[in-house]
Amino acid sequence: MAAIGNLRHRPVRRLTQLYVGLVLYGVSMALMIRSGLGLNPWDVFHQGLSRQTGISVGTASILVGAVVLLLWIPLRQRPGLGTVSNVVVIGLAVDAAVALLPADLPLPARIGLLVTGIVANGIATGLYLGADLGPGPRDGLMTGLVARRPGSSVRLVRTGIEVTVLALGWLLGGTAGIGTVAYALAIGPLAQLFTPLFTVPPRSIPDTPVVTLAELR
Repeated sequence: MAAIGNLRHRPVRRLTQLYVGLVLYGVSMALMIRSGLGLNPWDVFHQGLSRQTGISVGTASILVGAVVLLLWIPLRQRPGLGTVSNVVVIGLAVDAAVALLPADLPLPARIGLLVTGIVANGIATGLYLGADLGPGPRDGLMTGLVARRPGSSVRLVRTGIEVTVLALGWLLGGTAGIGTVAYALAIGPLAQLFTPLFTVPPRSIPDTPVVTLAELR
């Protein structure tokens, strides 16, 4: 099987897929930001921090990702190249894309940005997860918490985390709206659709010939 989180198997494809996926993820965030119709829970939090501190959304995303990554230490989670890249690349990409996209568009155009952003986010998720070079820091936090409490529901832990950051982000002034609901409903099916399409096939291991006792005599 392909080694998880390292580059011994199909490195060119996996690295290309990882970074295309992370850049696309940042672009998808920017599309949703410019739609003004609501963001996913973590990005509501990032935008709220941005509005309270004056830093960019991308910088807020990088700082939050770094803090979440530190929380991996007591959870004994091991980051991969994709984990560290997730923290930096997405933040840089979202700031660059926000700077290029127009603001104050009419409602039909904003709806188009929202729909495109959600679909692009699903594709991006499939790309970087399919590269198998390490989960994002927020996903690792979820799986780490579940691992520390055997029998815990992954869905319940994830919901608890996302409701918490959504509430904090909204209190800080982040945009929660119809786009937030649409994202919550669509991202699961989209990720389920695209992740298998982009998953790098595992390295096949040739069968080891069986040597019988008779052949050894």
